[in-house]
Amino acid sequence: METLRLTDNAQSIKKASALINQEALVAFPTETVYGLGADARSDEAVAKIFEAKSRPQFNPLIVHGQSKEFLSNFVEFTPLANKLAQAFWPGSLTLVLKRKVDCPISLLVSAGLDSIAVRVPDHPLAQNLLRQSQCPIAAPSANRSGEVSPTSAEHVLGSLESRIAAVLDGGSCRVGIESTVVDLSSDKVTLLRPGGVAAEDIEAVIGPLARPSEDPTAPKSPGMLARHYAPNRPVCLNSSNFKEGDGILGFGPKAPKECLNLSPKGDLVEAAANLFAMMRQLDKPKFDRIAVMPIPNHGLGEAINDRLKRAATPQ
Repeated sequence: METLRLTDNAQSIKKASALINQEALVAFPTETVYGLGADARSDEAVAKIFEAKSRPQFNPLIVHGQSKEFLSNFVEFTPLANKLAQAFWPGSLTLVLKRKVDCPISLLVSAGLDSIAVRVPDHPLAQNLLRQSQCPIAAPSANRSGEVSPTSAEHVLGSLESRIAAVLDGGSCRVGIESTVVDLSSDKVTLLRPGGVAAEDIEAVIGPLARPSEDPTAPKSPGMLARHYAPNRPVCLNSSNFKEGDGILGFGPKAPKECLNLSPKGDLVEAAANLFAMMRQLDKPKFDRIAVMPIPNHGLGEAINDRLKRAATPQ
């Protein structure tokens, strides 16, 4: 199947939404990474996502909606969920909430759980696609499972060309790292995945977040598998002594000149936006491994280190 590359115009949005409504797969940009979208109500369409990504079916997907009001048709919003939606939506925060009785969203989306991960993306193309399609769109990152997440249309085509119907090209993603996931489906409010919204900012709105004891065989959220976001080259974390053959992923003003530097000025937001694209640049046969300099573990640094830790997990 030929993958269409659609540009940012009304005709492209109309074509992409028609494909979604026909149970086809369409990759589209969000402010975080590119998502691989399908009608979340269709078992067949959702199954195509798993097939295209070669994705373990026990790893749930995030459902995207145009607004909190639209998503309230499918999940139960608690008072805390309403607070977080008001503070951070549209934006890089995903909330895991209980599904409503008779909710039409496919159980494949949530791996059979009685909860669904939902968010409202902050990207004009994503919003236009959601409004035109008039359906909830399930969308994990638009790459094969376990690979580095895509932050451009070129990344999507490099991974999924001929496996999907179309990609909407919206340029590079602004945030460049996946959404933060918070579980509000039980009494304990839990940070399941650090991401584009810092945990400290969330805690400023609703108070302390619990951290999960991860069960990699039955995650409640995307991004909780032990080995994930993984390049083909081995990844060595917190490196300061580099060897010949290293592809160096640097951070800050003291990084070697020959490296790819996530942020020469030590800006964690800039580092998050560059992370996946630079890992792809270093994932080449000419390098023996990817050596990563230490990244501060606060703010978005927590999300960056989470991705790097999973990338470094042995196969």
